[in-house]
Amino acid sequence: MAEAERIINTPDTPEDGAHRAPEQAADQERERTGRGRRIAVLFAVAAFAYALDLISKTLVVAKLEGHAPIKLVGDLLELHAIRNPGAAFGFGAAFTVIFTVIAASVIVVIMRLARKLYSFPWAVALGLLLGGALGNLTDRIFRSPGVFNGQVVDFIAPKGFAIFNLADSAIVCGGILIVLLSFRGLDPDGTVHKD
Repeated sequence: MAEAERIINTPDTPEDGAHRAPEQAADQERERTGRGRRIAVLFAVAAFAYALDLISKTLVVAKLEGHAPIKLVGDLLELHAIRNPGAAFGFGAAFTVIFTVIAASVIVVIMRLARKLYSFPWAVALGLLLGGALGNLTDRIFRSPGVFNGQVVDFIAPKGFAIFNLADSAIVCGGILIVLLSFRGLDPDGTVHKD
């Protein structure tokens, strides 16, 4: 009798009861997989940006530092190795430790934000920021004159503009992408809002 009542009271529609649990489990699995892919994109972009920055700076220090600049496009663009104790454009040379703390804080914020990441464009943007921040933080920690006071290696010198490196480029590109995504109303969690 109890078995008959159970069969009679079993819902026929997939929206109810026993059929809902497998659908929810499948949705949750798709959600985890999607987030996992976005996190993988974030770390792949960060690793690529970081590796390019590290390799380029290693080559610049070994081959270009202490030598005359190399002209790439006439007077418009040259490679010119310098050590920068400050922030972008050489500002704030007396605050190297503060810039080190800021870079480390950016890395922590990105790592925390990665847990809520469901957007591919945001994964690319945050990956660029992370790779660039890691590149310049590596210089600040490991280059002379000392730990947390290290000077960043800059070498890309457009005419009439500040000298920068690939980490700076990654940070700027990531920042521009974040601004564009924000203007479009796309959040890191994948939701779109219109204000």
